[in-house]
Amino acid sequence: MPPSATADTSKTVKLERYNSYLRKIHSTKVLNASSKVLFRATLLVALFLLLLFAFNYHPLSDSRAAASHHLHRRSFLSTGIFSSSSSSSAWEKRVRQSSTAKRQHGLSVLVTGAAGFVGSHCSIALRKRGDGVLGFDNFNDYYDTSLKRARQNLLEKQQVFIVEGDLNDGPLLRKLFDIVPFTHVLHLAAQAGVRYAMKNPQSYISSNIAGLVNLLEVAKAANPQPAIVWASSSSVYGLNTENPFSEEHRTDQPASLYAATKKAGEEIAHTYNHIYGLSLTGLRFFTVYGPWGRPDMAYFFFTKAILHGKSIDIYRTQDNQEVARDFTYIDDIVKGCVGALDTAEKSTGSGRKKRGPAQLRVYNLGNTSPVPVGRLVSILEGLLGTKAKKHLIKMPRNGDVPYTHANVSLAYRDFGYKPTTDLATGLRKFVKWYVGYYGIQPRVKKENSHADDSA
Repeated sequence: MPPSATADTSKTVKLERYNSYLRKIHSTKVLNASSKVLFRATLLVALFLLLLFAFNYHPLSDSRAAASHHLHRRSFLSTGIFSSSSSSSAWEKRVRQSSTAKRQHGLSVLVTGAAGFVGSHCSIALRKRGDGVLGFDNFNDYYDTSLKRARQNLLEKQQVFIVEGDLNDGPLLRKLFDIVPFTHVLHLAAQAGVRYAMKNPQSYISSNIAGLVNLLEVAKAANPQPAIVWASSSSVYGLNTENPFSEEHRTDQPASLYAATKKAGEEIAHTYNHIYGLSLTGLRFFTVYGPWGRPDMAYFFFTKAILHGKSIDIYRTQDNQEVARDFTYIDDIVKGCVGALDTAEKSTGSGRKKRGPAQLRVYNLGNTSPVPVGRLVSILEGLLGTKAKKHLIKMPRNGDVPYTHANVSLAYRDFGYKPTTDLATGLRKFVKWYVGYYGIQPRVKKENSHADDSA
């Protein structure tokens, strides 16, 4: 082969090798670029799925936590914070309108537990006299929620808006205080009931302690700080044997978890008053009853049982004495709550610091006339025209106490609290509401009908 041909062949081989090398480099670059694009796309998809999972996942191992998470999300969504700007604007407008007083120098009050028994009555009373009232309630199912919704409808007719949310939802509470400079808070939201604590103790800790602390945390940071009136309970007297119960008596022997959480609330209130200058007034309610009441209370479920021909358990003490309660009619309780609000002094803190001494009070709100439970049943029998099927049993050790009797001289001195409704009169009004609300036609005696007409 000529030398020239050999040289040409060598050049050709080298050229092919060089082109092959270029193709490999190009392929490697393309592969690397594709890998980077694929990696970034995968990473973005993974992040999206992770966020979606975290936002929607409810731990199957804890149903209560799942329910709480759902409630937390629902409260935000219902308020419009995470919805469209137009919906949020409409929601904020309702909050402001409901909170605005209609009279000169009127109060602007956040009422927690507004769909509850005492809360709904207080909200209506405040609104009727021209105060601004914004309700707050989680509508839990401790008892029939349809009754709470019916109360909500009553409040809407009085132009009182109820925000549906939980006390432990800090961002929602802060949002409300950002929108409205509340002058007062009437804190009535709580997990009620003595016996239910044996079934669901955590609900009392969550609502009566954690919920209260969360509310106070938000209130201490508000500008201005509101004055706070809140519901304690006569249950704090526990095993106290001195009568009538006075605010000066010992309250360190609670007989139930419910009582213990309310006593804890009083101590927590003292702490926030001492450190942050919050004006705090605790009200110890004594067995409140009346129209739109709670179905878990004796007078309420006794009425239902008598009308349906079912037997009722009437407790007697371990030494065979009658159990008695200081039954207090709802209208008298409302007067006490309003009186406490009207005499509450301003909080003294600002910037989360106390600037001077702040008001700290606690009062009994009762009827001052204990009535044996047997007498309560006799009154209901007369009003309903039906004999009760009574079953006398010894009081179980479930947290109930045998006797309550309120000394209200302190509340009378400071804001003129004076109960005026006796048990017979109050029960007559309750029965009239009950049969109307549930559409029942009881065999009521004529004299009782005449009494209703004149009431």
